[in-house]
Amino acid sequence: MPARRVFVTGMGFLTPHGDRAERVFERIYRGEAAVSFRRYGKGALTFDVPVAIPEWRSDEESGPLPRRVTDPVAHMAYVAARQALSQAGLVDAPRVLSQAAVYMGCSLGGARSNEEGLSVYLDLVAGGRSRIRPATVPRVMANAPAAHISMGFGIRGPSQTYSVACASSAMAIGEAYRAVRDGYLDCVVTGGAEAMLCDGTLATWNALGVLATPHPDGAGASVRPFDRARTGFAIGEGAVVLVLEAEGAARARGATLLGEIVGYGASSDAFNLTEPAVDGQVRSMRAALGDAGIGPSAVGYVNAHATATLAGDIVEIRAIKEAFGPHARRLAVSSTKSMHGHLVGAAGALELGITLLALAAGRVPPTANLTDPDPECDLDCVPLHGREVPDLEYAISNSFGFGGANVSLLVRRAPT
Repeated sequence: MPARRVFVTGMGFLTPHGDRAERVFERIYRGEAAVSFRRYGKGALTFDVPVAIPEWRSDEESGPLPRRVTDPVAHMAYVAARQALSQAGLVDAPRVLSQAAVYMGCSLGGARSNEEGLSVYLDLVAGGRSRIRPATVPRVMANAPAAHISMGFGIRGPSQTYSVACASSAMAIGEAYRAVRDGYLDCVVTGGAEAMLCDGTLATWNALGVLATPHPDGAGASVRPFDRARTGFAIGEGAVVLVLEAEGAARARGATLLGEIVGYGASSDAFNLTEPAVDGQVRSMRAALGDAGIGPSAVGYVNAHATATLAGDIVEIRAIKEAFGPHARRLAVSSTKSMHGHLVGAAGALELGITLLALAAGRVPPTANLTDPDPECDLDCVPLHGREVPDLEYAISNSFGFGGANVSLLVRRAPT
């Protein structure tokens, strides 16, 4: 079977900038940071960390199961999926959904439920409690977001979860794209969810030394990718879900085409558990270009993974230069993590969604807080202000994770 074109027909956002895609993009395009510093921990172990908290009302939609068996990570995934399916016109389409699949990314699973279960266990050992919640295991499972989407909407095809740290949702989307392109499926609900804003998990991130420190200009100025004064990132949480469909199926039912996925590249650094490597990132970008069958000069924008760590930003800039050659100097490169934080397992889905919206609008979002560029980050990193790029047709979204997992997704503006 010849390769089929794959289009995005629905997007659901539940993010630190809100739960409506267009509103999220407008705020990010204006350079609005959703980062704040909050105190976490208990007793002697308390600490202030930068976080990006999603804007949503958790009481709006209950999902397919009672709250007692649903961690926030699955609840948010369900809400975002309903948005995406509603935009795609598929919420009440059992014939389509019964043949569809769910491919979701999630790095940690139900972090709050895991922490609560451990706390109860320790209390039990100390004689303080006598019963552990039976629903702890299904709340903790990393595949809970995919399972709740499947159950909530009657999606009976394969239900898959990808857990490759910060590249989780990007890989889920890439594999969903392949499944549709190669004729295995006509429709996949895909994306990512993460909810790790809890004491124990944030304590471990804080100990790792990768979180941003406060900036004199305020919390919103603390995450500074590509800047000399960068100190790290903010942990965010949320969920972003996309509906991918084969062109024939989408056009047959009159679906609105929001953008096209045309290339997917994945690689492993095989180098270090936490340090990135230029070679692996180059491989993923070149693989995406090769998969799409286009040259580097066709791409106009890169939504960088750049997390505002000292080593990571430089490595990615070097990789972009090597992957794109002389054209790298003509690329617009920005890191929207400067505003929405790092959603870890949901990061790739959010950043791809932003990239698709940028293509549709012909506008590139900025790197917020980039006032003093690092000399080694010497590409056009779109400092401070978004930019009109009306002829923008192709863009790449990069996601690179601990363990050396690299994913690059290449997308094209939807046909008019």
